[in-house]
Amino acid sequence: MNDQSSRRRFLKLSVAGVIGMTLGGKTLVNPAQASDLPHLEEDDAQASALKYTHKSPYEDRNCSTCVLLQGEKGDRWRPCQLFPGKLVSSKGWCSAWAG
Repeated sequence: MNDQSSRRRFLKLSVAGVIGMTLGGKTLVNPAQASDLPHLEEDDAQASALKYTHKSPYEDRNCSTCVLLQGEKGDRWRPCQLFPGKLVSSKGWCSAWAG
């Protein structure tokens, strides 16, 4: 890899990182709208693909401890970045869980 393409790659990754850090703390769903969203069903195609379940099989890993979950802490059903337009159980879990 030559110096110029290395520099371009570095700049692209740097810009992407800054954008990610900037947007990382933002809630993508308006809390006022969140309560109007339907609950995610376990038999939903995307939910099935990610092995989503309303009750986590793990003691220490559930949606409420996942970085992808949005909304107000303490709410039983909250928006998740993986399932736009639907609410997931804060006691749930899927294979994309990230702590």
